[in-house]
This record gives sequence, C-alpha cells and structure tokens, in this order.
Amino acid sequence: MPNNIAERGLTDREMLQLCLELEKGRCRSISNTMLETAHQQLREIYDQCLENASSNHYQLFEIMSKKDWYRIELASKEQVGNVQELMQNNLHPGDRF
Repeated sequence: MPNNIAERGLTDREMLQLCLELEKGRCRSISNTMLETAHQQLREIYDQCLENASSNHYQLFEIMSKKDWYRIELASKEQVGNVQELMQNNLHPGDRF
C-alpha cells in the first residue's frame, strides 16, 4: 500500500525496511559500546537499551515477515550440522556436542 510522505512516495514496506535497518544499527552500536564499558551500572543501562532495540527489531521483522516482505531461507540439517562442527572446533577443539 503506497504511503506518500512529503511527496516522496515511500511505501509502507520501504518505511519498515528503513526502521528495521535503523534498529539493527542501533543494536550493533549499543552492543559495541557495552563491550567497551567497565562501569557495571552503565553496562546495565546499555543492556536494557540493547534489549529494547532487539525487541523493536524483532517486532519489525515479524510484521515484515507476515506481509511476506522479508523472506528467510531455513537452514538444512546439514547446514546446521556444519555450523555446529565449525563452532565446536573453534571454541572447544577437544570436545564434541
């Protein structure tokens, strides 16, 4: 459904995509900042901000997914197994899942 914002002709889909990208960037920024913060109370504030941004991102994703505007491909069992093996070898070389 078209939605003319200031005569630019942005659609609902385009607006949601922009919001999704903004929230994704916000999540990255907050998490990077939190990783560099030593003060515990400040880390807790950033943690809450990250939780809010992540929740917003997921809600936008769900809306777009329900409208078939954001498609994801499900991983096969083989792909999941490959990732598990890769992670296992890199994190705990001697252990197995």
